[in-house]
Amino acid sequence: MRIDIITVLPELIESPLNHSIVKRAMDKGLVEIIVHNLRDFTTNKYKTVDDYPFGGGAGMVMKIEPVFKAIEQLKKERIYDEIIYTSPDGVLFNQGIANELSTYQNLIILCGHYKGVDHRIREQLITREISIGNYVLSGGELAAAVISDAIIRLIPGVISDETSALTDSFQDNLLAPPVYTRPETFKGWKVPEVLRSGNFEIIEKWRFEKSVERTKKLRPELMDNEEDDS
Repeated sequence: MRIDIITVLPELIESPLNHSIVKRAMDKGLVEIIVHNLRDFTTNKYKTVDDYPFGGGAGMVMKIEPVFKAIEQLKKERIYDEIIYTSPDGVLFNQGIANELSTYQNLIILCGHYKGVDHRIREQLITREISIGNYVLSGGELAAAVISDAIIRLIPGVISDETSALTDSFQDNLLAPPVYTRPETFKGWKVPEVLRSGNFEIIEKWRFEKSVERTKKLRPELMDNEEDDS
């Protein structure tokens, strides 16, 4: 997989993508992440990539020319499955979207900034808009890092135990069950007996029941969504 990230602040996105699982995935050659500085695509001698909005109002808007030039240059080199724009009014990112995107080969992520990008870019070039939550960040770089991390960890070979990713929270619209490790007893707090029974059929049944129980208690809207989908 290749992910091209277009941003006005490359240093903000590079750090979270150069550690842990994502870094190991790149070292293995399973994913390539290229960060592009939007300022490299402007002919303005001051490297300006924003301007005042038509009609007035507070804030600045990402200019159409450098964004168009960056995306068009990348599209000349390969075919992209999606061109994503990180925006607070995009579709709320979830595990299902991460699962889908992890099957693609080439992605572009345009990081939103200022008051957003000239809307013509969104109308003509963007194929999907994604939000990571109902709040506003200073820019889309952290959102791009979140999306990339969630996608990359699902790629076969990235995580040594591939079944681990398939049992994460939000797979099948359920939270993950409680997990425990050694010691079996700490300050009188004991690991549930069922997990020490060695009976994997009973253990899996217990885990499913606990997933349902935790989801109903902590995130009941996930159960509602599952019912709606059916």
